[in-house]
Amino acid sequence: MKKALIFICLFLFPLSVNAEVDLAKNATSAILIEASSGEILFEKNAHEKLAPASMTKMMSMLLIMENIEKGNLKWDEMISVSSNASSMGGSQIFLETGEKMSVEDLLKGIAIGSANDATVALAERIATTEDNFVSMMNDKAKELGLKNTNFKNATGLDSENHYSSAYDMAMIAKELVKHEKILEFSSIYEDYLRKNTDNSFWLVNTNRLVRFYQGLDGLKTGYTQDAGYCLTATAKKDNMRLISVVMKEPDSNTRNNETTTMLDYGFNSYSVDTIINKNNSIGKIKIDLATKREVDVSTVSDVNILNNKNKDEKVVDYKVNLFKIKAPVKKGDVVGNVSIYENNKEIMKMDLTVLEDVDKINIFVAFLRNIENIIIGLN
Repeated sequence: MKKALIFICLFLFPLSVNAEVDLAKNATSAILIEASSGEILFEKNAHEKLAPASMTKMMSMLLIMENIEKGNLKWDEMISVSSNASSMGGSQIFLETGEKMSVEDLLKGIAIGSANDATVALAERIATTEDNFVSMMNDKAKELGLKNTNFKNATGLDSENHYSSAYDMAMIAKELVKHEKILEFSSIYEDYLRKNTDNSFWLVNTNRLVRFYQGLDGLKTGYTQDAGYCLTATAKKDNMRLISVVMKEPDSNTRNNETTTMLDYGFNSYSVDTIINKNNSIGKIKIDLATKREVDVSTVSDVNILNNKNKDEKVVDYKVNLFKIKAPVKKGDVVGNVSIYENNKEIMKMDLTVLEDVDKINIFVAFLRNIENIIIGLN
């Protein structure tokens, strides 16, 4: 049973549709999105199927992060490298068969150095074989609703029927950056593996823009003969994070220049307003059999709206709906939802939760409350 509590109007700018000029003239495909909403700020052949090269590893890193957060992997776990993993060509950190390296260092090798051997080592740890891991990658792509992606390996090496699109890559990146720990690795410009040993390895980020573009902290480069030069980049300024993708650029300089052009356009033309802060109450809910009669509620995460700085303002509304629930309730439990509207059209819906844990009352307190309710009813 749902109960509408509140309907609020806010004056904000409208959502964007596209740029009026080609921001990535040399790219075969490109896209620019705002990360929290996924709104497209610019696109060019964004759904064309192309070889994604090592941008493939964003999906690999997403599955790795999910397994770490689920407790299936630990940061300090030592992974034994198979002969298959150590034989990977292309970008690598030169793992040796039987060598043991921590999950953290292997992931650092992937995020910074685009290491194929480290990618396969972690893929085999998670799914026993790389083929099994690739099946997980494709299942995740379907879960995310990606229609133009099919993976044949975990690394992005050229392979028949291995493809994705700029849009799909942006959606994978959007999901990946929710795991903020990955940005601690992808933002590093240089570091060392096997420190203080005779086999020390110097890592330099394949994404040079992390050093030269303010606010840029990831995410993944790519290059193969079939794919050309590719880059999925992400940068944050103020409270807005952008994600850009360029595919099949002619060289690395053009790739970087057109990426910065897209990001500059986004930051110069748009901003993000937080209309609901997840830490602030937007209403109260009555919970049956609870120690507190009413408890504050808010969204499970911030609700952001994208503003076009060059457009006239429009009205954005939101409506809160609460469920009928019983104690106990913990922070994070879904107790309702909020619908966001623009021009009377729903553009977003987000779950609501309580801002504090609520325990269930004991039998004695329940009895006293019943007596109180009876007395109030008699009056």
